[in-house]
Amino acid sequence: MVSLEFLLTSLVVVLLPGTGVIYTLAYGLGQGLRASIIAAFGCTLGIIPSAFAAIIGLSAILHTSAVVFQTIKFLGVLYLFYMAWGLYKDSGPLKLQRQDKMLKPSKIILDGALLNALNPKLSLFFLAFLPQFTSNTVQAPIFELTMLAGIFMLMTFLVFIVYGAFASYARDYVISKPNVMKWIRNSFAASFGLLGLRLAFSSEK
Repeated sequence: MVSLEFLLTSLVVVLLPGTGVIYTLAYGLGQGLRASIIAAFGCTLGIIPSAFAAIIGLSAILHTSAVVFQTIKFLGVLYLFYMAWGLYKDSGPLKLQRQDKMLKPSKIILDGALLNALNPKLSLFFLAFLPQFTSNTVQAPIFELTMLAGIFMLMTFLVFIVYGAFASYARDYVISKPNVMKWIRNSFAASFGLLGLRLAFSSEK
């Protein structure tokens, strides 16, 4: 049975601003509610590799193999910097300007998924997080871990939709004020850059 402690802890983790939140907010501001929902879906899909790795124990490889960990981390850092630069120059996929024609959903989903999939810390998080909420007497731990991961992903998707909805409803006000839009764009770019630096200087321990 899913505990209230797991639900509350998961909610706190999901609510904390990170790459997925910023990504969803950016699409909500630039392209509206539908685009933000698609972005939230993409970010949620990006959790699957990490959850899968934790469930079958592949995270242990990340923890013990510095080469594998550093390779994935390096790719993740580069991708975060790419997003930051695109936002700063207003030339990447996350253009914070009103766009009546939405980008292809597949492109939005792919970028969102990569943001999470290329973060090796997420796999280690699941490895440490999920087992804390499994029962000692469970006969099928893989099933229980999968269920908990699925609930976490569902919560992520729903919370991100709420973030995106707020952004999409505020877009008319924000976009009508160039100075505000520029400040938000630079803030989002700085956030992606700082998250990239944080990942770059993190360790697998």
